[in-house]
Amino acid sequence: MKKIHLLYAVFALLATGFSSCEDLLTEEPNSKYDRDRYFDSEDKAEMAVMGIYSSLSDFNHYGWYEMASPASDDTYYTARTQSDNQVHDIAHYQLNSTNTWIESIWKLKYEGIDRANLTIDGICGMIGYAENTRLKALEAEARFLRAFLAFDLVRYWGDVPFKTSYSSSYESAFGERVDRDVIYDVIISDLTFAKNNLDWATASSSPERVTQGAARALLMRVYLQRAGYSLQSNGQLKRPEESKRMEYFDAVIKEWEAFEKKGYHDFYDGGYEALFKSYSQGVLNNKESLWEIAFYHSQGRRNGGAWGIYNGPQVAEPTGVSASESNQYMGRANGFFIVVPEWRNFFEASDKRRDVAICTYRYTWNGTKKEHVKEERSAGSWYVGKWRREWMPKESWNKNINYADVNYCPLRYADVVLMAAEAYNETGTDRQKAWDLLNSVRTRAEATSITEANYDEMMSIRKKTHNLTFIDDSTPEGKFRTALYWERGFELAFEGQRKYDLIRWGVLGKALKLFGEISSVNQKENKPYPAYRNFTEGKHELFPIPLKEIQSNPKLNGMNNNGY
Repeated sequence: MKKIHLLYAVFALLATGFSSCEDLLTEEPNSKYDRDRYFDSEDKAEMAVMGIYSSLSDFNHYGWYEMASPASDDTYYTARTQSDNQVHDIAHYQLNSTNTWIESIWKLKYEGIDRANLTIDGICGMIGYAENTRLKALEAEARFLRAFLAFDLVRYWGDVPFKTSYSSSYESAFGERVDRDVIYDVIISDLTFAKNNLDWATASSSPERVTQGAARALLMRVYLQRAGYSLQSNGQLKRPEESKRMEYFDAVIKEWEAFEKKGYHDFYDGGYEALFKSYSQGVLNNKESLWEIAFYHSQGRRNGGAWGIYNGPQVAEPTGVSASESNQYMGRANGFFIVVPEWRNFFEASDKRRDVAICTYRYTWNGTKKEHVKEERSAGSWYVGKWRREWMPKESWNKNINYADVNYCPLRYADVVLMAAEAYNETGTDRQKAWDLLNSVRTRAEATSITEANYDEMMSIRKKTHNLTFIDDSTPEGKFRTALYWERGFELAFEGQRKYDLIRWGVLGKALKLFGEISSVNQKENKPYPAYRNFTEGKHELFPIPLKEIQSNPKLNGMNNNGY
């Protein structure tokens, strides 16, 4: 279905309905309307829910700044190495507590959580709430969004201030760190409520609103992250006891069984390339896309997102053209993110994902002929290719030089399949099913299936240069873990999950070292992919809490995360 703009019209209305307070942790919810009288209709309750979505689609949140959070990993990095106290310092692991992007991301996550707290409280207090299924569904959306943002907090900062009540005063905004396991319990409770009170997607529903499938998929991701390693305050990586981990893996399988039973979600009908073209084209699908964060640029009212502009192939700005003809040409794309080139050879030639994920060209501008010219680039100058200016519809080609209308999909069916496969392997209950699920992803991509029988042959080329010594593949479960390491890279690279996979597996530093030391791009004095040298184990698995928050919140006792 084509993207509709109703959601963005609601966003624009809400732009004046919620305002930020100076405090980084929260905003004051009473600033624009009386909360006690606001929640008097279902429509107003829905508007409040839209306000939570709006904080996610902020340009300084998932519109642009969040592209930096999951970089760098073993698949990509940013094109510049100079310190900027923003995106490049994050991606190259040279950030500190004054980083302005980290500050913005922190603020917007708490803003969204406080909006969710206010909305949930308001909806639950409405007359007739107990028997009103629409209000329960709206509450479920709010709880999902709170869980999504809280999960970001735990992955990014570990133990953080957290509460489920809204901040009604400046003093109530500040809190002590809460143990991440306590926060995880709230996240799981919220998502359980969401899955029990949201409908499954249908052919007529929009992926820009969360549904039951999104709640179940996020639960799977939460359980896997919780089962893995995370950095503790003492600088040590730790994961739960084995019996507890098995409980989490079993919970993942139960959510997968619900997907199987429903049978609606599946791989995109048109294939892998068509799926990613559809994102840039603004074509919605809710079969593979379980949820999309919506972006739409409205000049003078709301910025769109930067998907395909800052994390797509470079496109030169067309110059020397009149305003009336500018929409006949692609707008600028900066191409900030560069692919670790060795990955291109790891794909099979038949694998349809290779040339989607990795773009080997850019567009320069011929001012004389007034046309863009495709120019092939050498290894080390290849771009993230999943979102591209050239794939956007002509009406938004040059709509704005910095913003676009491309949605971001944080939850995809293919990821659900691979999460289920991982859980089956870890429990050992049905390893053949684990391989079958993994290979269903490969089959869609037209890649060769992997089995224990052909495992050595399939891995031989990669092992010659990139032997994963940090994963023991001498056992059946180890062989699958190794195959999954590569498969999640092939399928999900640049989509925001890879870094956190490597953290929960406890191998981020080792993977950066393996790829960084021998990458062709680093065989020069100026090493453009320096993450392997800058990354410090026991520190960089988490971000620093912003200095302004440390200074303004006395309950943090002046203590930042380890190493900062």
